[in-house]
Amino acid sequence: MSLLLGIVAIDLPERLTDRVLHRDANLLILDKPAGLPVHRGPSGVVSLEDALSSLTFGLRHVPALAHRLDRDTSGCLVLARHPKALSRLGRLFSGGKVGKAYWAVVAGGPAENEGRIELKLHKQNDKSGWRMVIDPARGQIAVTQWRVLTRSEGLAWLELQPLTGRTHQIRVHLAASGWPILGDSAYGAGIGPMQLHSRRISVPYWEGRAPVAIEAPLPPHFRALPGAG
Repeated sequence: MSLLLGIVAIDLPERLTDRVLHRDANLLILDKPAGLPVHRGPSGVVSLEDALSSLTFGLRHVPALAHRLDRDTSGCLVLARHPKALSRLGRLFSGGKVGKAYWAVVAGGPAENEGRIELKLHKQNDKSGWRMVIDPARGQIAVTQWRVLTRSEGLAWLELQPLTGRTHQIRVHLAASGWPILGDSAYGAGIGPMQLHSRRISVPYWEGRAPVAIEAPLPPHFRALPGAG
């Protein structure tokens, strides 16, 4: 089954096995392509969930999503291979134990080389749908640490660590700071694919053991930008 999703042609489920970055008895880490939603939304478009049965690798359980990435965000996505793993991973994610690092390419960029954003986020609903907004009164605290990796031709490459897990946190924080993500149609700047990538993830699955630490390669739409070298 072949599906064209925005910027990439994806064969589901045939090519998902080629995107597995890590596999053990408890979890999978997948390099999710940009343009592929993880959940089937109201539009009914084909999603990652529709193809998870192709990733059993001999186990009787179909893998389940341990967290989510936005449709147009690429990179590291963790799947649980059985119900006990899903419960354990859920506790790790909700407890802030999983280390996450994202890369983003933004318009302009900060004057400093590193910093921290603390702005409360609130889900706003209206007739046109919903979006996350900065709301000091009603919002939930959201914290993002960032540092500049490089600057080139009016752009900045940032590495970001979300210390909380709010919906659209990185996207809204960067837009509110005046450095919107390229290609972010909801909060960002310009057209084309959104330049947000889940670069690394570190999962301390077993206490007392080294975490499962994985890095996802940069997708083609990142490598084509100035500063990619």
